[in-house]
Order: sequence, then C-alpha cells, then structure tokens
Amino acid sequence: MATSFGLPDGSILSFGTTLGASKTMSAISNASEAVATLEPSHGVVENDILIVTSGWLKLNKRIVRADSVSTNDVTFEDINTSSTTVYPAGSGTGSIQEVTAWTQIPYIKDFAGQGGEQQTVVEEFLDSDDQYEFFTSRTPRRYNMGVAFQGSTATHFPLLRAASDAKTETAFRIVFPGGSTTYFLAVPSFDVVPTLNKGQVQVNNLVLLVRAEPTIYG
Repeated sequence: MATSFGLPDGSILSFGTTLGASKTMSAISNASEAVATLEPSHGVVENDILIVTSGWLKLNKRIVRADSVSTNDVTFEDINTSSTTVYPAGSGTGSIQEVTAWTQIPYIKDFAGQGGEQQTVVEEFLDSDDQYEFFTSRTPRRYNMGVAFQGSTATHFPLLRAASDAKTETAFRIVFPGGSTTYFLAVPSFDVVPTLNKGQVQVNNLVLLVRAEPTIYG
C-alpha cells in the first residue's frame, strides 16, 4: 500500500460569521456515532456544521458535522461516545448551533500551532525506592499567525476585530489541499495595528485560543 503525506501548503483558513438559532438537544446516545435528539423543526440537514454545547465535557464546545438526519434524530459524524465512563449516560444534553456562513482569512504568514502536549506528574512513596510517573492533562492548544494587512476595509478585518473585541468563541475551519477539513472553536485576539518591519509585508497578528479538541474530517 502506497504511503501519502499531507502538506499544509495551500490550506484555507476561514471563520464562522453567521450562526443559526440555538436548538435544544434533549437527548444524545452512547454510540460509535452519537445520535442527538433535537427539538422539532430544528432545520438541520445532512452535512450541516454544528457547534455543540453538552453536559459531556469531552463533547462540549466541539464542532461536528451532521451525518444523517431522521426527523429529530441527528447523527454526529465520527463522534464516538460509546464509553459511559467518559460520557455518562443521560448527562450529555445541551444544544447545537449551526454555522451558516464562513469568511476566509486570506494571506496568512507564519502559521504555527502549539499545545496539546501530554503532561505528567512524578510521585514517590515512603515505602518504595522507585519514583512513579503518571499521565495528567494536556496543555491548551493555540494557533499564532500573521495576516497580511490589506487595509481596514478588507472583508475579514472588521469581522475579526468585532469577535476579538467581544472575546467571542468563534468557529474556525481549515480546508487542506488533500481534501481533509479541521474544525475547532476558539477565542480570537486580533491586533488591528499592523507590524512595521523594513523589507517585510505588514501583518496583523492573530492568536486563537482553542476551546476543545479539533474535529478532523478526511
């Protein structure tokens, strides 16, 4: 079997600029693909992109794609909630909100991600000569980048500024040239004052603090 590797060159970053009304999620199943029961007349159709608010912390604030819809039951594509230890039965209710429009952030320089590293703690006990290392949490994820300054009237500029000023949790989408797409919710900080370095393109610095595990669809 041939091995292929993905390169991010040519990827397109966009952010959600229009959201639908919040819809109640009255139930959600423990399954290899979670099935959420939404309120009547929810309007969700297959392939809609949804921001999830849930009592399950591992699902809360994740962005998912609607795989199939049967009346009020919506399947969340590739969202495995089968573990009742991680996803206690009956406690995952909440709401969803559809992302209905996206705006591209063009001409991105120096895109870099950090965080997600597994942390550990080392302990020792009175009756043992050995130390023991245990897994704990992961460091928070964030993305840093420069966005080439194209004037304050560029389409993305006032929208990013508004989201940054309000510290709004915002949906982001990265479409890779190989066909996969990553979705995540983040709080943006957008510096409206561009850099000024001789011989270099002026950029507005943008920092994204990621709120939950990104969702990747191939």
